[in-house]
Amino acid sequence: MIKGFGVYSKGNVGWIERKDYVCGPDDVIAKPIALAPCSSDVHTAYEMEGPHLINRILGHESIGRLIEVGSNVKDFKVGDRVVIPCTTPTWKHPGIQDGTHQDAGGPFAAINFSSYEDGTFAEKIKVRSADMNLALLPDDVSIEAAVMATDMMTTGFYGSELGDVKFGDTVVVFGIGPIGLMAVAGAKLRGAGQLIAIGTRPNCVALAKEYGATDILSYKDGDLVEQIMERTNGRGADVAIVAGGGVESLNNALASVKAGYGNVAMLEVITETETLEIPNAYAGGFLFHKTIRGGLCPGGRRRMERLLSMIQSKRVDPGKLITHKFDGLESIEEAFHLMVDKPRDLIKPIVYLE
Repeated sequence: MIKGFGVYSKGNVGWIERKDYVCGPDDVIAKPIALAPCSSDVHTAYEMEGPHLINRILGHESIGRLIEVGSNVKDFKVGDRVVIPCTTPTWKHPGIQDGTHQDAGGPFAAINFSSYEDGTFAEKIKVRSADMNLALLPDDVSIEAAVMATDMMTTGFYGSELGDVKFGDTVVVFGIGPIGLMAVAGAKLRGAGQLIAIGTRPNCVALAKEYGATDILSYKDGDLVEQIMERTNGRGADVAIVAGGGVESLNNALASVKAGYGNVAMLEVITETETLEIPNAYAGGFLFHKTIRGGLCPGGRRRMERLLSMIQSKRVDPGKLITHKFDGLESIEEAFHLMVDKPRDLIKPIVYLE
């Protein structure tokens, strides 16, 4: 049997036992080396519901050591240390030829951990399409950086891709939790000029500056759109990335980007409302040519290898996001509830299992 921490039903979490996994020909089985709880795990447990989320092991940020390898797997062997992306598509699905791999097979089909299949908060992790989804953990990449690359880094960086940040662009990042901090780092590496970060927690503000923010704004100092306009001499931003603040931040982002070509990248998952209301003035009756784009972060082996290469080259260190450390499988529960409570000094926790 396999023991894991998960959700019995909406709002009810605890320890679950599962029959030992069967390794398919394209799969691998790994023992976790390190795990990290995520706000998405909290959303899954307390805000989402459906038959696929009953009696489900949570978790999607992990690195592991392989203990079993399927017969079709060519590039990995037992004993390898691997980075397991949070997004693991079934790459043989024909829908990949029509659109984004994240949705091939249905909406969010690639985020199968803790949704369509058991997640990573367990004694063992099963990974599908291993040759296409896993990346070897380089010896010169820390455990901490690797775990943060599996979701925080790839998702944060996706903000600049969705927003199409160009050299010299003025970029605003709403929310500087772990995703927003990685959005700041990604925007700098993508070539942003003025880079405005919005947040108040002192440790996040300090890290935002370290990752490349040129300006810090706070909602405590007045209307954010007015502050952005003041900092940009009335021009507004080329790109706004929303990584926190919900619908209010989305509307502020839309209001603060330039008419004609302003882009809004939506990284935050909005779960607290069934409807979204956009003030007509912010969109100019939809005549301002402002673009809003959102989506699940890209997955797959090459994506992760590219991110790990940036860590190896010392372009960025996502391991700095970690503020709380735990040891042992049993401590997953405490680390998870830390993400529920979100104390002011928290950015990200990590759980070591090896």
